[in-house]
Amino acid sequence: MIKVKIQKRDDKFFKITIKGHAEYDEKGKDIVCASVSSIVITSINAIVRVDEASIEYKDLDGFIEINIKKYDNIVNILIENMIDLLKELGEDYKNYIEIREV
Repeated sequence: MIKVKIQKRDDKFFKITIKGHAEYDEKGKDIVCASVSSIVITSINAIVRVDEASIEYKDLDGFIEINIKKYDNIVNILIENMIDLLKELGEDYKNYIEIREV
C-alpha cells in the first residue's frame, strides 16, 4: 500500500511523505504506482521550475519526501493540485493508497 502523509502547520503544508508500493500489479505493470509517481514527480518539477528554493525533496525507491520551504501563491496551488490528484486517485484505488492529513 502507498501511504501519503500530509503535514500542515498554521494551515500551510510543510511536509508531504509518500512511501510504499501499491502492489496493484507486478513491478513494471502497476498503474497505481505509476500514477502516483507521475503526479508527484510532475508536481515537483513544476514547483522547481517556478522557484527552486521553495522546496527540498528526496526521491528514493518507494519513498518521496517533500519539504516546503517558501510559500507563495503558485507553489501553494501546485501543492494543493498534487494533493487533490492523489486524493482522487485514492478514491478510485482505496485498497492501494492511504492518505492522512496531520
